[in-house]
Amino acid sequence: MNDQMWLTYADAFAFIGNSLLKPMTQTETIGLDLQFWDSFPTFDDSRVASAIERCRSFAERAQESMASGVDEVEDVSVVYTKLFIGPPQPAAAPWETMNRQEGVTVGFGEPTFQMQQILRSLGLVVSNENNQYADHMGIELLTLSEMCRRVASGEGSSEQVEQFVSEHPGGWVEKFDANIHAEAPDGYYDCLVGLAGALLESVLNCSAN
Repeated sequence: MNDQMWLTYADAFAFIGNSLLKPMTQTETIGLDLQFWDSFPTFDDSRVASAIERCRSFAERAQESMASGVDEVEDVSVVYTKLFIGPPQPAAAPWETMNRQEGVTVGFGEPTFQMQQILRSLGLVVSNENNQYADHMGIELLTLSEMCRRVASGEGSSEQVEQFVSEHPGGWVEKFDANIHAEAPDGYYDCLVGLAGALLESVLNCSAN
């Protein structure tokens, strides 16, 4: 895989990672833009292309709703709060610790410690207003984005990317998305995390070739 493709993966993971860390009222609204999805890279991967089409279809429905006066940014943000914040608790907990084992309702488990160690080894510091645990899916995808950038610049390795994806976001993204789908099927975050899953599989396949 060439350096430009690594950078393109980095941008894709950064977009999704940032989108999962704050509600849409506090971040960019480009996910509701049809042209954004029309230009989103497929990496010549049919699963990624299909996931992008789901995101585009949501954006198309959102554009129609906004044309009739609906505040889609606010509606998407309300769903974000329900899914990832609560009260009383998140409907789809965004932390690896709570997705690795059934019945775990307390955060800051072994995956949190592992992610803290990975961030330190990369010289990265988690600085976020919400004081999220380090094993939040958004932070894991931003970490992966940085790893992809370092491969492109010659400072990292594809093997490191493969190991990280397999051991962290790739290992629980499907359960996370299933939880989102159960609460808000075919909504923005169901589509977005579905795309994350497709991209994680795609980067594994590409880095192995």
